[in-house]
Amino acid sequence: MTNVVRPIRTRFAPSPTGFVHIGSMRTVLFEWLLARQSGGQFILRVEDTDQNRYVEGAEDQLKASLQMMDFQWDEGPDVGGPFAPYRQSERLQLYAPIIAEMEERGILYRCFCSRERLDAVNAEKQARKQAPGYDRHCRGLDRAEAQRRAAAGEPHVYRLALRLTGEVVTHDALRGPIVFQNETFSDPVMIKGDGFPTYHFAAPVDDHLMEITHVLRGEEWIATSPYHVTLYELMGWEQPVWVHLPQVLGSDGKKLSKRHGATGVNEFIEQGYLVDALTNCLALVGWGYDETTEIMTRQELIERFSIAHISPNGGSFSHDKLNWFNGQYIRKLTPAALGELLLPYLQATNLLATPASDAERSRLAEFVPLIQERLVTLGEAPELLRFFFQAPTAYGPELLPKKYTAAATKHLLEEAHTALSNDQDWTEPAIEATLRGLAEEIGAKPGDLFMAIRVAATGSKASPPLFHTLHTLGKAPTLERLACAASTLHAPDEAAH
Repeated sequence: MTNVVRPIRTRFAPSPTGFVHIGSMRTVLFEWLLARQSGGQFILRVEDTDQNRYVEGAEDQLKASLQMMDFQWDEGPDVGGPFAPYRQSERLQLYAPIIAEMEERGILYRCFCSRERLDAVNAEKQARKQAPGYDRHCRGLDRAEAQRRAAAGEPHVYRLALRLTGEVVTHDALRGPIVFQNETFSDPVMIKGDGFPTYHFAAPVDDHLMEITHVLRGEEWIATSPYHVTLYELMGWEQPVWVHLPQVLGSDGKKLSKRHGATGVNEFIEQGYLVDALTNCLALVGWGYDETTEIMTRQELIERFSIAHISPNGGSFSHDKLNWFNGQYIRKLTPAALGELLLPYLQATNLLATPASDAERSRLAEFVPLIQERLVTLGEAPELLRFFFQAPTAYGPELLPKKYTAAATKHLLEEAHTALSNDQDWTEPAIEATLRGLAEEIGAKPGDLFMAIRVAATGSKASPPLFHTLHTLGKAPTLERLACAASTLHAPDEAAH
């Protein structure tokens, strides 16, 4: 290892299979924070050499995931950089001289074994209760003979000539040195028959060529890390800092999956989770600044992040905790900023026009303070605000105040309509004084009277504070809804359940 201090360069190198899920996005976040903190670079590299896994449009989806989270890459597809191209399928010409050098030095060798022979070898090993793996049948082939057979068109792959004895050590930044015995490994395929490299070749080669200083990836790669460590050693390259991150777990302690709910970043954003809240929550999955600090801005995360504080144990991602974070961030917004964020959700449900008029925006600004303390996600806004835009159309028995009949509830609404009609001062204090005075006058419990009015005005037993709601709704709409609700309560009396 050299003592030369270089800017930290991290990379996210996914296969293009679709939107990025939460587990991978946690890796992206840590890589991005580390690069930003050091003034280094965060690189996006698309590892698309497995043609069997290619999904049309998936690269656009994975890039959209990073853009949704505002993790812009410094180098990569569509951005360029000094080590372009950044799609591995476009880098084959760069690999060719390295493959030739490795073959010349005996680091790679050509293997001509057919699938049938490999299957037979593994079957024999299984019968002898031995671990499966390649038997290095072609490792001793004369290089000139191997090249002659390849030139004749005989199908083949390239394998890495691992050391046969001794040990290889992966120095993991979270776990310390991890020792493996060379004799337990078989020589892995590095270049496939179609000429495309496997992950075990392309990833370490590109990490070296792109001067990646820190490789952050999932702990599932620990088992095959000796391939990459050995390749670096055989080529005389400086090893990067290896950081194998623990799994992201669900609230039940098992690996996060669809059974725990949404896992794709796009799903969370579409549901109305704020990017900063999701970022903050995700940062605390397996990492922490101290024992108590939870709410941190993006800049604070950049300043405080350190590999040393990452736990080697799996961290839990909780939807409940994310809901809490999102609520906290929503309440920190100004009503005007929150209103702008809610616009697309209200337009998608046809509660507001697209584009919204100035009058609609102004009206929305009045409604936002009523729900800001209750919102968990932005996507809840249409249902919470719907009654402002659409009057209730029915007043079913299930919505009657407890122990009240339809006739009794109708009487409450008619009395409230009369009292409020005579109220000349449509302010919250005046509305409250009028309705409390009415309850006392007619001998009704305030809670029963208020519930009857709440349902008539909003169509729901749950709503923002009643007097504020009526004031914001306006006098004429309130009276119209009270009258409409009263007119629907003409069925024979029946006790509410």
